[in-house]
Amino acid sequence: MDIKLDYPAAVQRDIFGRFDKNVRKIEDELAVAITLRDGVVRVSGQEQSVKDAASILNQLAALSERGSGIEDQNVDYALDMKREASPDMLVSMDSDVICHTVSGRPVKPKTMGQQKYVRAIRDNLIVFANGPAGTGKTFLAMAMAITAFQNKEVERIILTRPAIEAGEKLGFLPGDLQSKVDPYLRPLYDALYQIMGAEKFQSNMEKGLIEVAPLAYMRGRTLDNAYIILDEAQNTTPEQMKMFLTRFGFGSHAVITGDATQKDLSPSSVSGLDVATRVLSRKNIEGIKFITLDSHDVVRHPLVQKIVKAYEDYEQNHFDNRRRAQRKV
Repeated sequence: MDIKLDYPAAVQRDIFGRFDKNVRKIEDELAVAITLRDGVVRVSGQEQSVKDAASILNQLAALSERGSGIEDQNVDYALDMKREASPDMLVSMDSDVICHTVSGRPVKPKTMGQQKYVRAIRDNLIVFANGPAGTGKTFLAMAMAITAFQNKEVERIILTRPAIEAGEKLGFLPGDLQSKVDPYLRPLYDALYQIMGAEKFQSNMEKGLIEVAPLAYMRGRTLDNAYIILDEAQNTTPEQMKMFLTRFGFGSHAVITGDATQKDLSPSSVSGLDVATRVLSRKNIEGIKFITLDSHDVVRHPLVQKIVKAYEDYEQNHFDNRRRAQRKV
């Protein structure tokens, strides 16, 4: 099959990329030939592959026409989702800007799963996000919190994590209690610095408008008019999770993020995230939403996506084998 696509010269440059890297990636993945002759892009190959390639090229063209740069991640994701994507997938995500970092870079969802996550946060008071590392759970929640704070929708931001020891003992770390728990909260500080800037963050921190603290510090409080983010929720106990959820006050929003496959709890302990998911998801409570992200939503190096997918396949096979063994018994 052979298809001809006509794009403006500037759009063609963006689509092909430096040293034609974008089209080379599409050619290798779909086994098609993409050429540019007489100002026309020509795609040749098997019928379905040509249709898939044309759809991806049209999406990249629409992105270019918006004035947005075409990144490797755009091409990789369009290839990954070639059979599931809508024609305006990349443009839809590109137009959904949450805020800008201190350097002026727009923060926006980069996958359909991330876009669903962001929309869930906008439309619900409490959102649970479960997914592997690199899916943007914490960063996007932080961006939504900072945007709400800057728009005066909430009066303060509260960021918390359970200070669970991942094989090390807190007592051996130097310094006072705050110095001991700060390393566990560092990813939250990093996101705040990137989006808000160090000076604004320090100023709001000193005023008590932004609080970064271990989960244990939340006990006994009622959090009104606040944006609350609980990170690494898979490391909470059921009692800690219940305590956190009952801190929720009027005018507040809460986002609970975690990765159920990376628990640092003892083998005999039950995760508060697992229990909350079982207890609340079956009730279908209005205002509470559960979002699951997977390897398709990883936006780090492509190798990370492959690692996550390999682990997902391994764990699924292990679960299937165990279920078959139980049936035989």
